[in-house]
Amino acid sequence: MLLARPSRLLLPSCRAVFRVMSSSSSSSSLEKPQKQSGAAMDSSGSRKKKKKKINVYTRTGDKGMSSLFNGKRVPKTDGFFHALGATDELNAHLGLAREHCLKTENGLAPYLETIQAHLLDLGSHIATPMQTSSESQVERTKFDDASLVTELEMWIDKLDEDLPPLRNFILPGGGLSSAQLHVARTVARRAERHVVELAEDGNVCPTALHYLNRLSDFLFVSARYAAHQEGVEEHVYKKPK
Repeated sequence: MLLARPSRLLLPSCRAVFRVMSSSSSSSSLEKPQKQSGAAMDSSGSRKKKKKKINVYTRTGDKGMSSLFNGKRVPKTDGFFHALGATDELNAHLGLAREHCLKTENGLAPYLETIQAHLLDLGSHIATPMQTSSESQVERTKFDDASLVTELEMWIDKLDEDLPPLRNFILPGGGLSSAQLHVARTVARRAERHVVELAEDGNVCPTALHYLNRLSDFLFVSARYAAHQEGVEEHVYKKPK
């Protein structure tokens, strides 16, 4: 059984989000349009406005420092960037899992795409420490919608209805979709551990922790669901002799 398709969120790439959001604190992240002798014209004879490009590189991090959304420069070894890196890595693993799910048409791809969009929002929240950012910055990047956690729980329950009861540990695997979802699950746990440290200092909303915690549960169930939908047998743990 396939679940109802969730609403799709259309967001720019992760790097583009942070470049645009950081433009207020670092004007060098946007390239100035070059002057031309004559402006281009469209079919109606009106002048076309030249769009500003977003630089892929800025060289501002070459010395091991980078900026958070509030403009604060911190070392790349700081806990904020460990959390951001793990969240970004998780998103990339979900992208690969989504491609496998699209090929097998197991019904999970739309859900993974929605989660990827939420993870970009979560990254913006992490990059805006609640203790040192302005009220407007915190408001702009807040991640306090508890319904996102409830949504994951509903998906978990719906997927689990179609699965055989789990009575033993299973080995990660069960086909390419399932195996990749298991990888994403472990990265979600690591991202959660990094975010816990930030939450202890009051720099992220508790909902961020709840979301990552429930997400790893969803990924476990979705891995089993993918194997079930694709007709791949799960390997039950047996103690080696």
